[in-house]
Amino acid sequence: MSRHVIVTGASRGIGAAIAQSFIDGGDTVVSFSRSGTAPEGCATTLAVDVAESETVTAAVKTAIEAHGPVDVLVVNAGITNDGLAMRMSDEQWRSVLSVNLDGAFYCARAALSSMIRNRKGSIIFIGSISPFYGVPGQANYAAAKAGLVGLARSLAREVASRGITVNVVAPGFIDTDMTSDVAGLEAMTSLIPMGRTGQVEDIAGVVQFLASNHSRYLTGQVVAVDGGLAMGL
Repeated sequence: MSRHVIVTGASRGIGAAIAQSFIDGGDTVVSFSRSGTAPEGCATTLAVDVAESETVTAAVKTAIEAHGPVDVLVVNAGITNDGLAMRMSDEQWRSVLSVNLDGAFYCARAALSSMIRNRKGSIIFIGSISPFYGVPGQANYAAAKAGLVGLARSLAREVASRGITVNVVAPGFIDTDMTSDVAGLEAMTSLIPMGRTGQVEDIAGVVQFLASNHSRYLTGQVVAVDGGLAMGL
């Protein structure tokens, strides 16, 4: 049976791979991205800046009106704006927190009402190993992604009795445009036990598991997909 799936940040990289995996599985996929672009096969593609609360609420309402209650929400939209903390501007800090953390909350809040009424659903936040491993120059990004863990666990307790699961996938160094700009990537790759960066499909596969009945008794968890880099997070 086709599920209604919303994927944010679906225009490229991890988000596009996640959206494509749901499309390939026969689900009805709604994509959110600032550019309004997404993989072919999405049922609806919306231009959404997730940092804008009213825009997110309106977009989720549009998706529900078109495709019914949200079954799966994958919150992937995120940006980086790296710099050493002592030199980081207010704008660098605020821009990353606004998209990566505020946006995640806005999306989850907007989708939850339909999930609660339907008494089922899955919310999956795409986090990072950055707050667990410690990546220099990413104080803003690490703080935002750490915040997702607290958000997910609070939500998980709030909605577990309604049949809704909330989990975090924490990618390590995945081969995307975003990680290509990380300073010292080659040195970091040498520390990965598996000896290589991951692929976007590696993340999409774990998201598929968390959105399936195979993980129906799993909630409030952080699943690191990082080739073993942050063992024990």
